[in-house]
Amino acid sequence: MSQKHPVIAVTGSSGAGTSTVKSSFEHIFRRENLTAAVVEGDSFHRYDREAMKQAVAESEKDGGRPISHFGPEANEFEKLEALFKNYGERGSGETRLYLHNDEEAQPWQQKAGTFTPWSPIAPGSDLLFYEGLHGGVKSDTADVAKYVDLLVGVVPIVNLEWIQKIFRDTNARGYSPEAVTHTILRRMHDYVHYITPQFSRTHINFQRVPTVDTSNPFIAREIPTLDESLVVIRFSEPEHIDFTGLLAMIHDSFMSRPNTLVVPGGKMGMAIELILTPIILAIVAKSSA
Repeated sequence: MSQKHPVIAVTGSSGAGTSTVKSSFEHIFRRENLTAAVVEGDSFHRYDREAMKQAVAESEKDGGRPISHFGPEANEFEKLEALFKNYGERGSGETRLYLHNDEEAQPWQQKAGTFTPWSPIAPGSDLLFYEGLHGGVKSDTADVAKYVDLLVGVVPIVNLEWIQKIFRDTNARGYSPEAVTHTILRRMHDYVHYITPQFSRTHINFQRVPTVDTSNPFIAREIPTLDESLVVIRFSEPEHIDFTGLLAMIHDSFMSRPNTLVVPGGKMGMAIELILTPIILAIVAKSSA
């Protein structure tokens, strides 16, 4: 972990809702006048879109185990670890962008599904902020979690995660439900071995639990709303959390265990900012002392 140049990471599976949490972090950074070097997890995939299709097809030949964006074969875990380490020590490092669509690709005069060149992080940032699949990953060749000062997990129950992924990939990306289901199945080995273990390393987990029936996510007609959910928030170091103050400020919240706070889903953003703002300010203050 860094003392001089903090590294904060939000980690969660595809369809988990990390983008929602990212927005809450952006509010904190803007309100507290903090400059964050933002790193997107997709930037550390090993293959561009076309090369990934070929790599998946090659891995599936003769009944082999398919590679996926969840696992080490399709990602640059060592480069991500090096970035976190270098930033923590010197406030610098190299990253790039993955261009998801034509709108993102146009300014670079590149095709969608490709990467921009590697480039150094601009000087003068107060912290590094990562959002993606692997903020707390460990593999045989890399330990990314080792260099993270604040690791936040975003972990909806798995049926809700699948519903969100199916809706996003069919409505926003044009995939068929059958294709998305195949992707979920293809990724399962890597999901179990490289995604879920991260949530035992997080400092705080935000897990959204629907209060409506999601027993068959593959026939769901809509995504449960935040107001149809509870958010279970687990702390690895509860002794540092002012639960009395949080319970007073977040109406209808309650403690389910000594290290677990439950809040109404509609107050998730509020809870994130109330909980994380003092933690982030303490980390930044310690780094500049």
